[in-house]
Amino acid sequence: MNKSKVLVILALLLYILSVIFQFSNKDVIANALKSIILPLVTLLYFITVNKKSLFFTLFLVLFSISDLMIFLTPYISHDVDYFLGNSLYILAYVSLLVEASKSISLFYVLRNYKIHLLVLTILNIYLIYVLQVIVDPFVSDKTNEYYVELIYNVVMLLLLSVSLVNYFYRDNVKSLSLFIGALCIVFGEVIWVAYTYISERNLLNAVSTTLYVLAFYFFYKQSKIEQEAEREEVNMLINN
Repeated sequence: MNKSKVLVILALLLYILSVIFQFSNKDVIANALKSIILPLVTLLYFITVNKKSLFFTLFLVLFSISDLMIFLTPYISHDVDYFLGNSLYILAYVSLLVEASKSISLFYVLRNYKIHLLVLTILNIYLIYVLQVIVDPFVSDKTNEYYVELIYNVVMLLLLSVSLVNYFYRDNVKSLSLFIGALCIVFGEVIWVAYTYISERNLLNAVSTTLYVLAFYFFYKQSKIEQEAEREEVNMLINN
């Protein structure tokens, strides 16, 4: 069995175990297991993808580091854990946002997708407002945390919007996979907010974890598409 299959099986096993422990009310173990999944996907990416994208690599590495910080939580202050961890997530999303937008023609998008951009802007403003209303009672007396949450939500929803525009613009499987991944991760984040601030129900955490895993799958899938297309072109040239 090659390394990539071992990593895939291990990631799936960690996901299943994290859900089982979540429903067994062992949140600490469940969250620890969940935090190892993306680092495994990152390792899989480094092993299997030859032509790596700088910004997608930054996304995986930064997100993985923030996930793994869960093991440092008992040894560092709340402020360091909160601000450093969330800053890494924000930078990870910014990196993925750049990855999604780097091949888009801004002039073309502004000329052809005016209605789309207007609708997305209105929707994003509404979602940011709803998310801030949810977290406000818990961070209203902590100005810095309030703005971190605001920046986090703005960047996250910008990622979703840009990945959708990228799909409209490119209309291929790679851009579709990137959009579905962004959609899964945004829904996962929203459900995580509901779990953290509204109701600590095991089902919410399990659904959030499932959406994260699906997002990682689609992100990894889109990273492989270009490489596979190039390999097919090389094989066609050889055969001809």
